[in-house]
Amino acid sequence: MASAGTWTDTVASNVWSRNRTAGAAAFTLQIPLQIPSNSVASRGAYLQSIDVWYEIATAAATDFATVALYKNTLPVTGTLMTAASVAVTLNAAHDTAAERKAVDEHKMTLTLDTPAWIDNDESYHVELIVSAAATTVFKYFGSRVNYTLRI
Repeated sequence: MASAGTWTDTVASNVWSRNRTAGAAAFTLQIPLQIPSNSVASRGAYLQSIDVWYEIATAAATDFATVALYKNTLPVTGTLMTAASVAVTLNAAHDTAAERKAVDEHKMTLTLDTPAWIDNDESYHVELIVSAAATTVFKYFGSRVNYTLRI
């Protein structure tokens, strides 16, 4: 899911991307993570890291300060879902806003400071908040969840 701006799903040379048309505005890209879960302790997926592929073209973004991972607690009927921030460390090539917002093709890795078993009443999502310059083009190519699976 994406906010602010015009987003277009595009394919070129068999590679799909979600492209944001250039425009000076901040936007949020929300990436839901599809992860197997289990109600039994130490079973299901042991979430370790997430890789995100994107490109910034034409002009660097003006800011890319926020990269966040959230754990959602899934509610029962009659209650609201809640989300809590999860501590992560970014790979060395993306651990500053200046590196993340640069014109380039990027593979950014978010590594959980404390890996976690995914319970069956939880889900996770990544949020990226980018402030684009007038001519910044942002392309999101996809993400990969890295985990150990025990059934």
